[in-house]
Amino acid sequence: MPPTGGRRMPLHPQTVSFLEQLASWTAVPPGRDGPAEPTIAEMRERIGADFPVVRRELPRVRDVEVPGPGGPVPVRLYRPAPPERGPLPAVVYLHGGGWVLGGVDNVDAFCRDLAAAAECVVLNVGYRLAPEHPFPAAVDDAWAAVSSVAREPGRYGVLRGAVAVAGDSAGGNLAAAAALLARDAGVPLAHQLLVYPVTDTARDTPSWREYGTGYGLDAGSLARFMDLYRDGADPSDPRLAPLRSPDLAGAAPATVITAECDILRDEAEAYARRLAEAGVPVQLRRYDGVVHSFFLLPEIFDAGAEAVEFAVRRLRAAFDDHSRQGSAA
Repeated sequence: MPPTGGRRMPLHPQTVSFLEQLASWTAVPPGRDGPAEPTIAEMRERIGADFPVVRRELPRVRDVEVPGPGGPVPVRLYRPAPPERGPLPAVVYLHGGGWVLGGVDNVDAFCRDLAAAAECVVLNVGYRLAPEHPFPAAVDDAWAAVSSVAREPGRYGVLRGAVAVAGDSAGGNLAAAAALLARDAGVPLAHQLLVYPVTDTARDTPSWREYGTGYGLDAGSLARFMDLYRDGADPSDPRLAPLRSPDLAGAAPATVITAECDILRDEAEAYARRLAEAGVPVQLRRYDGVVHSFFLLPEIFDAGAEAVEFAVRRLRAAFDDHSRQGSAA
């Protein structure tokens, strides 16, 4: 596993270019009286607008709903093969955005590519956002989607028992929490893919201090979002801070991906170590010289493309393990 400290690697030239573009996009407009913090509505309107992408055509993309405690949860289902191919493995994907921003459309292109590359159904979950819907609304919706697919696979054209959960940033937090809820409910998952996940509420690691400003994901902004989402809830609740779970044994096998220059690096890597210590099969991979969001921007970061390929290999291996176990049963 990567070291917790050590010599800082130089920023990759692609990272330098990305941060320069990001600084120009987020510059204070002329005439604004000081660097006022943007409203949630302004950030929601802007998110994703700066990164135009090509959306892959797939045999089937449709919007469905799963029942949730706060009402129906919107889910976009991607299928990389016609229905006559039969049931496929599935990944339930939970987008990032600090529990406050983002949605199904923001990871639509990625989910299309993931379905094609991993040869699986992908279910892109539009969970409720804070501050309108604080904790535990998002994790309740995430679990509603995971449990629905795992317990009713035929409804989604999914192979029974071959369900993984995945997410990036705040979505990685929800994926980790859902994996623990699945363990507690006796719902087996094939894998959990956690991409620079939020795993704690302490905000006191060396990476939080070292990369808090100027590296894309601003510590002040994420702290603001976390407070809006937590809304006074117990900061040690494992559904909010999986790292604080007293026992991680029995959780689904995991892949954890981190970026060197990311405030979330240390807590994500600490979670991978905790999983390993609990006997959970886990692979942790850190990508040096890059920042938060690199995974979803393979058109900008070569390391992003490499990380996605690694994640796909890990998911396919998990699904292959399921197939072998099913054949031996």
